[in-house]
Amino acid sequence: MKGKPARPLRPRRPRRPPEPAGAADLAAAVVACGERKAVDGLVLDLRGLTDVTDAFLIASGTSDTHVRAIAEHVLETLRLRGARAHHVEGLSAGRWALLDYVDFVVHVFHPALREFYQLERLWGDAPRRPLAAGEET
Repeated sequence: MKGKPARPLRPRRPRRPPEPAGAADLAAAVVACGERKAVDGLVLDLRGLTDVTDAFLIASGTSDTHVRAIAEHVLETLRLRGARAHHVEGLSAGRWALLDYVDFVVHVFHPALREFYQLERLWGDAPRRPLAAGEET
């Protein structure tokens, strides 16, 4: 058409990787950990590194009772959202609770066990996002 100036092309935005399937539930788990005063929380993004899960949420409690309380609160919070853990391990002992939601796994550690297993070091090439105390996403 004559007389109409050509529209300038907009630069394309770089594509972000798609959100993990359980991103909303992972965010709820992060909030639940903060509500129970979990310490040293972080999320490891494992997409592209393993097919087992998309993310690890790792947090610590200050005692066995605290570890159990955090893990139980995450379970209850997600249950109310309609998400059920595929597998739960170590909840009764309170040293390390593992809550497997398939798309993400929640690890709540007693500090001594977290230092021993060093999951952050094992998955050192995974992008990580530290959580502020009581973070709400």
